[in-house]
Amino acid sequence: MLELRPTCEHCNKPLPPASTEARICSFECTFCRDCVEGALQGVCPNCGGGFVPRPVRPVHDWKNGNFLGRHPATARITHKPVDAVAHRELVGRVGAIAPHAR
Repeated sequence: MLELRPTCEHCNKPLPPASTEARICSFECTFCRDCVEGALQGVCPNCGGGFVPRPVRPVHDWKNGNFLGRHPATARITHKPVDAVAHRELVGRVGAIAPHAR
């Protein structure tokens, strides 16, 4: 089950469950759109992969109990600002490769 982490790992900006600003990689690393498009240049600093918009979990129980009330977002904050020097090096190695080919 997707964790729906509450903040951007880099800048700690709040990303509530309904946020359309949240971006995730395939390992659920969670960042805000501004950090992904700016400082991270579309490269996950944890795995080198790309990002997609995080899905929004339904607030209402439309079917089978699959909704935010039964499966709440995590409250655990993962705040680990990116090392800019190390990330520049990573972007230099993989940034020109399309995310699906990394």
